[in-house]
Amino acid sequence: MASMRATAARGIRFAVAAAVAGALVGCSAGAPTPPGAPTPPGAPTPPGAPTAADGGPAPQSMPALGEPADLATGLDAPWSVAFLADGTALVSERDTGRILELTETGEAREVGVIAGIRTDSEAGLLGLAVDEGDRLYVYSTAAAGNRIQRFVLRGDPGALALGSPETILDGIPAASFHDGGRIAFGPDGMLYATTGDAGDRPASQDLGSLAGKILRMTPDGDVPADNPFDGSLVHSYGHRNVQGIAWADDGTMFASEFGQNTWDELNVIEPGGNYGWPDVEGTGGDAFIDPVQQWNPDEASPSGIAIVGDTLYLANLRGQVLRAVPVADPTRHEDLFAGEYGRLRDAVAAPDGSLWVLTNNTDGRGSPRDGDDRILRIDVRG
Repeated sequence: MASMRATAARGIRFAVAAAVAGALVGCSAGAPTPPGAPTPPGAPTPPGAPTAADGGPAPQSMPALGEPADLATGLDAPWSVAFLADGTALVSERDTGRILELTETGEAREVGVIAGIRTDSEAGLLGLAVDEGDRLYVYSTAAAGNRIQRFVLRGDPGALALGSPETILDGIPAASFHDGGRIAFGPDGMLYATTGDAGDRPASQDLGSLAGKILRMTPDGDVPADNPFDGSLVHSYGHRNVQGIAWADDGTMFASEFGQNTWDELNVIEPGGNYGWPDVEGTGGDAFIDPVQQWNPDEASPSGIAIVGDTLYLANLRGQVLRAVPVADPTRHEDLFAGEYGRLRDAVAAPDGSLWVLTNNTDGRGSPRDGDDRILRIDVRG
């Protein structure tokens, strides 16, 4: 186990990540920097630190964002968005179990309702993904646990309907909280799924359990031959509750993770990597892979993430902020739209190059505003 951990730790692609002994708490003026944390942007450069002048990395400028515009309003706790090949957007509502399609006129039309879901606090209808054949994959909570189902979509845009479900994976541990739920196809064509610890903390370190993991599977739910553990769907472990995954152009995989009371995390994910929960929360030393950035849960609670161009965008619930992180230097961030739209559940890269953001103010933990919940569309400039 120790040699496996060391191998995973050596695999982190970013040299800057390997040097991180702590992580930024925030970029606001006057915020304290923990001992060993990287220097916040704008702070004096530590003696001996590499700079652009002597060959060190130059700070990456953040792209300018346009003013957010309502794309859809009046939604009920939307959780995920997935796009068909023609650009049609499908949306999941956690508590109603509905799959919606957004029409060209901005209408949110019901495609179908996922049967047999159990809604309880954080459980319900969660992540969506679409494969190259425009089949819809759905992660949801049922009586026997979390599951991933596949549906053929019938009809044309504006009149889509769900075919019969095919369960490709079930028995994922479930609870009223910590259900993970994000699914996405990676650049390798494999389906990745995030699972929470479902309240059973030791299960995150148990390679025989599907709880507290990032899973990797074929589109049919089988174990790929090149997974890090023979015969296992486990891609990485030691997670508490991952709800965001995304890939940079070079294939680097990022994940956002809810902490307990001390640190929320942004991680670079390596096959077979152990991210420490419940033994550590946040940075934890040589035995585990450390986050590239961490925040107090009050200013974060990170859910969905998306990469547009060279920037990662992270939607935060309690923090009520969209956080921009340069892919080339994931120890930095910039806070955007702080408090303007309430709780943010997901950030999504749209086919036209824009960024979509889902609010979550009707989920029982927010303060709904007129028109909530909504999907915002943001132009990314540069």
